[in-house]
Amino acid sequence: MCRTGVEEFMANKLGIITVVVGLAFSVPLFAHHGAASFETGKTITVSGMVTEYVWTNPHVLVKVDAKDDSGAVQHWVLEAWNPVTQTGRGWTKNTFKAGDMVSLDITPAKNSQPVGEIRGRIVINGKEFKQSQ
Repeated sequence: MCRTGVEEFMANKLGIITVVVGLAFSVPLFAHHGAASFETGKTITVSGMVTEYVWTNPHVLVKVDAKDDSGAVQHWVLEAWNPVTQTGRGWTKNTFKAGDMVSLDITPAKNSQPVGEIRGRIVINGKEFKQSQ
């Protein structure tokens, strides 16, 4: 069966639209996984109490209330990799619990908000957590 010129044009147009839409949705996914929002050359320690531990994709989150230099409480949101990667490092869905006292080395956000990526030393209730690598 032969296509007419109009059918061929519409098939090509649909293919181009599909590619453009696919690219439009994939670019934010790549951007999301960049480290551009973090000060990758800087590490700070956040010490405080876990308020929530979220074991979910795309990132595991540890929420911590920690006092700043003036004594005011800051509500930190600290991210790690996905559950599969974190499982390979020895983490489980029970690694942290609300009420745990923690000290976490993180890479902070560039915009000075209480957000960071967990990197390095992890102390939970006075015991150092040894990660697999």
